[in-house]
Amino acid sequence: MKHPLCRLSAIILALALAACTPPDPPAPLAETVPAPVAANRHADIQTMLVEAAPSSPALTLSARITYAEDGFSKISSPLQGPVLDVRVKLGQAVKAGDVLMVIDAADIARAYAAYVEEISELGLAERNYELTKDLYDAQAMSLKDLEHAENDLNRERAEFKQAKGRLLSLRVPTAELSKPLAQQQITSRFELRSPLTGTVVERNVTPGQIVGPASDAPLFTVANLGRLQVVADVYEHDLSGIQIGAVATMTVEAYPGIEFPATIAVIGDVVDPATRTIKIRASVSNEDRRLKPEMFARLTVAGHSMPPKIVIPKQAVVERSGKHWIVVQHDKGRFEERVVNIDSVAGNQVTIREGLTTGERIVLSPSTINRVAAGETSADGV
Repeated sequence: MKHPLCRLSAIILALALAACTPPDPPAPLAETVPAPVAANRHADIQTMLVEAAPSSPALTLSARITYAEDGFSKISSPLQGPVLDVRVKLGQAVKAGDVLMVIDAADIARAYAAYVEEISELGLAERNYELTKDLYDAQAMSLKDLEHAENDLNRERAEFKQAKGRLLSLRVPTAELSKPLAQQQITSRFELRSPLTGTVVERNVTPGQIVGPASDAPLFTVANLGRLQVVADVYEHDLSGIQIGAVATMTVEAYPGIEFPATIAVIGDVVDPATRTIKIRASVSNEDRRLKPEMFARLTVAGHSMPPKIVIPKQAVVERSGKHWIVVQHDKGRFEERVVNIDSVAGNQVTIREGLTTGERIVLSPSTINRVAAGETSADGV
């Protein structure tokens, strides 16, 4: 049996050796994915605070200046014949109704001759019907004769109406046809008039030239140069920031440093399948005539009209049952599965149109989203 002091010494020596022995190394941590900027971890769930993506201060588009859609007219002759007189010159200002040129239209002469003949035939048919009706009332004509006279009268009325309509289609004034036949002054001379007030910006006719409706090129182009329009192509992802009535500015190379105010007037309804762009048209004043149609321009739409965009990583969205889902983390470790509407997808970024607001926190890991959606993650995030 050992002495008690010997046993005490052995115990003290064992404790000293235990104190000098290094602890077991910790178990290796599972490999983790670095959290993105503004990300936070709740247990093993990776999340991100939703912030609005900064919008561009302005959207600048390549554009082209053209005539306003309702401010110009390409004019051709509806009748065929030689040109007797051209009344206007290139660059001349005209008013609506002014005569541009005069042609000798044989169609008018032929149509008027047919019209005069129908007046005579109609008068004869009317007198014949009245005479037949009187004889029928006196029992000197049969009912069949009266019906025959009535049919002749109706036919002549229809032919007269057709002859008059033909003259009206040849631009013969209605007021002239309303006069008594002896006072009508209708000739083969046809006056081609301007349909609007503006400037003659194109003239492709000379005296003696044979013109007609079959001509491909217009004889005149009359345009209102006091107001023009700017046409630009906008990509789909920029369209939401443009509204009708929005204020824009336009610049052209001819006048460096000068901005011309413009107003968005039309947003196209059709996407060009080749360029994936939509045409927009802006109205611009040109009272001083410095701007010229077909000039190249740059149209800048102010950024204040562009709503802020919410952009999140593509990995945070799961598609299921034809819908797009995200998981939102609330206070105290609560999670909400929510449907969102996607505006566009670019690379690994998704732009959310509806269903998510700034300041909310979303779950990033797709596997975690699936677990939450399946109810495998508890309220405290375990």
